Amino acid sequence: MNKRVLLGMSGGVDSSTSAVILKEKGYEVVGATMRLWENGETEEPDSIKDAKKVCDKLGIEHHVIDLRKEFKENVIDNFICTYLCGKTPNPCVECNKFMKFDMFYKFAKKLNCDYIATGHYAKIEYSEKYNEYVLVKSNEEKKDQTYFLYGINKEILPHIIFPLSEFSNKDEIRNIAEKNCLEVAKKKESQEVCFIPDNDYAGFLNRNCNKLNNKKGNIILNNGKILGKHSGIINYTVGQRKGLGISYTEPLYVLRIDKDNNNVIVGTEKELYSKTLKANELNFLLDIDLTKKIEVKAKIRYRAKEAFATLNIKDNYALVEFKEPQRAITPGQSVVFYLDNIVLGGGKII
Repeated sequence: MNKRVLLGMSGGVDSSTSAVILKEKGYEVVGATMRLWENGETEEPDSIKDAKKVCDKLGIEHHVIDLRKEFKENVIDNFICTYLCGKTPNPCVECNKFMKFDMFYKFAKKLNCDYIATGHYAKIEYSEKYNEYVLVKSNEEKKDQTYFLYGINKEILPHIIFPLSEFSNKDEIRNIAEKNCLEVAKKKESQEVCFIPDNDYAGFLNRNCNKLNNKKGNIILNNGKILGKHSGIINYTVGQRKGLGISYTEPLYVLRIDKDNNNVIVGTEKELYSKTLKANELNFLLDIDLTKKIEVKAKIRYRAKEAFATLNIKDNYALVEFKEPQRAITPGQSVVFYLDNIVLGGGKII
């Protein structure tokens, strides 16, 4: 009997092409689209309509999973809370952890599926070295998405398939979609957070949080000198230069957010660099001895380069010391640890 796999379908070219690849490999494919957020719209969103068309074209069944309540509780509320704490969240990490690789997997089991699959650029492999299934970086280095996946439950790694794991560029994927006459073959990729399509974070927070403190406060140097006023701390993030509205003898950047005193602390670019960070909310995907210091490569944001570092776990916190100073280490973002191309784990920068 063919192995049955539940494929997460967003209506985009990656997940649609994944359906073709899985079918060609002999899997019994079931499509499912999670309904997460539509900004109050009552009509069925285009993502679901497009996914249904692909499933009809390929002759596979399709389900819609209404997880709007769960998405709000686990992703939206976390996003808002993190900003209220003066930090910069990464909602895609939370979505993968709670929605795509937890609730989606539970739905798959209800449908008697052996696996779940998504269109992420990543790999699942069995490692002889570690004697377990591991999460590995994609062949497509520039599109690798393992940074967003460190938070998933390691117990489900053997039940995950990433059909795009062996592809090296997007053109190959679009070509497969075109050959199979899928309407989404030339569909544009979305670069924004799914629930903020206009990329207006401050506007979203103002509309969706009645506890939002968006009062003006001081922009100050590290030495305490007040340089001007800010328009509300939610409008600023570590490393930001543009939009400060202040003048100084040299360019200034946001160094940190002082939520308690409603201040934005600024300084020179040199002051943005640091060799250490602390992280909590840790999740590890390898069964290795974490009581000893570990030499890793660490990544402090999705677009950042991996950097050599020493990882020390103490009292459920990760203490990370980099060999070279890192620019704009940002509380609320994730730090992810790699051993060669394998994801060791990660946590939230504090």
